[in-house]
Amino acid sequence: MRVFFLFLFILSPLALAAVPNTNDLFDELKVAFDKKRDYDHQKEARITALKKELKQLPLSDLQNQFAVGNKLYDEYKSYQYDSAYVYANKLLSVSQVLHDKSKQDFSKIKMGFILLSSGMFKETFESIHGINVQSLNDSVKVEYYSIIMRAYYDLATYNNDKHYTPVYTSLANKYIDSAILLSKPGSYDNLYLSGYKKYKNNFNDAATVFFYKLLKLKTLTEHQNAIVESTLSNVFQNTSQSDKSIELLIKATISDIRSSTKETVALFWLAEILYKKGDIKNAYTALEHALADAEFYGARQRKVQIGSLLPIVASEKLLFIEREEKLYIRSLSLITVLTAAVILVSILLYKRNKKLKAKEKIIEKVNEKLMEGTKIKEDYIGYFFNVISGYILQLERIKRSIDTKLPAKKYDDIQLMGNNINIKKERETLFNTFDQVFLKIFPNFVEEFNTLFKKENQIWPKEHEVLTTDLRIFALMRMGITGTEAIAKILEYSEKTIYVYKMRIKAKAIIHGDEFDQRIMAIKAVDIGAKP
Repeated sequence: MRVFFLFLFILSPLALAAVPNTNDLFDELKVAFDKKRDYDHQKEARITALKKELKQLPLSDLQNQFAVGNKLYDEYKSYQYDSAYVYANKLLSVSQVLHDKSKQDFSKIKMGFILLSSGMFKETFESIHGINVQSLNDSVKVEYYSIIMRAYYDLATYNNDKHYTPVYTSLANKYIDSAILLSKPGSYDNLYLSGYKKYKNNFNDAATVFFYKLLKLKTLTEHQNAIVESTLSNVFQNTSQSDKSIELLIKATISDIRSSTKETVALFWLAEILYKKGDIKNAYTALEHALADAEFYGARQRKVQIGSLLPIVASEKLLFIEREEKLYIRSLSLITVLTAAVILVSILLYKRNKKLKAKEKIIEKVNEKLMEGTKIKEDYIGYFFNVISGYILQLERIKRSIDTKLPAKKYDDIQLMGNNINIKKERETLFNTFDQVFLKIFPNFVEEFNTLFKKENQIWPKEHEVLTTDLRIFALMRMGITGTEAIAKILEYSEKTIYVYKMRIKAKAIIHGDEFDQRIMAIKAVDIGAKP
């Protein structure tokens, strides 16, 4: 018992010291959380006053109905999706009765903004289709170009591959250039869009200049402050000053709370960073508020993102609570009488027996995994020997040919030999061979993988494919290669691309979190049931 308690006393400070202390930064945000309801009441009061004003207008006064409806839309657009959608539709209806094409286009732009905020890309493009841009005034043109720019940048980030991302980024750059050109020099739109383009094209130092210039202005609204600070935090994540991201995101979140902005990413980004830094308690608090905001606003894409991270953070928080409880029990144990010590020993023995039984089950599973691992290793050792032997023979033939042609100074022939080596085809052959061998070991992998999805979300190889890229990522995971960096190197993608692939697929699954990974790892190899 003495050794046990001494061990806990030594271990606890070390464990606590390993977690970065972000509580001081988070205290100001907690104060803002407490005032959240007050800010929302102020927002609701403004909305109620505008609704009363709209109700008192004569039905024939369409011009003022449009003006007040637009004010209500502005109050709702970052506050509540459904209501903003209703008033955007109302603006469109009134403009159609007025037969005012410029107001109709204005209304479509407003609709496009909230559709994009809710993560509906297709509907966004449909909403703004057919707008006569030339008839709009410059400020509305800037808004129009900004929406399309944001949609294409978001699509580039969402797809994050070598084929589509450059295309979407190029289109976004053209639209943001138009918006910058039409915006007033030195204005919020002009400076923010200029900095945002630099950030999206990886000119981080240049981007920070624009954003800091904006933050020095005293004319920004709380909402504008939040946008600039959250964007600047992303810039710093790509530099050596990544610690500044937390401070900026906390400031952005406070500004969002003060402006009653529910359509926000700052709080979710903050939760992600805090979780990665080991601050589980604050990460969980941030996620709870982020989920509440996303549900209130109606942001579908954001709810999926939060829903994928929240169970992980919640489980970590439970572990943290368990550790605190154990420390509390330890402290009590040191001051209790002998009877309490006997009870504690009994509890520990009970837990120990329970753990031993659990370990016995784990050992059984490990034995099964070892048998499966032996089968996998045998097949893949043979596979790699065949592949490597083939490449050695090919290198030997090339060496002999070069040894023959070099003395004869047949340099063109040597260059031709090099040009005839098709790296892309070799890589495709390697992937195809991997797929064939993998499916030989796991013949039911594709079928069992698709049982984790609804029919409309299932992934099946086409006729000319063995495995798709999505399936190959999880095939590598089933082989025991679970690290994102390792998978990225094998498939020659960026780590971020692999992360996006995995998150996008997991978001469509009928099960989530660790259970999804466990189900992947539970897919059986062929002929494993035989005893060694």
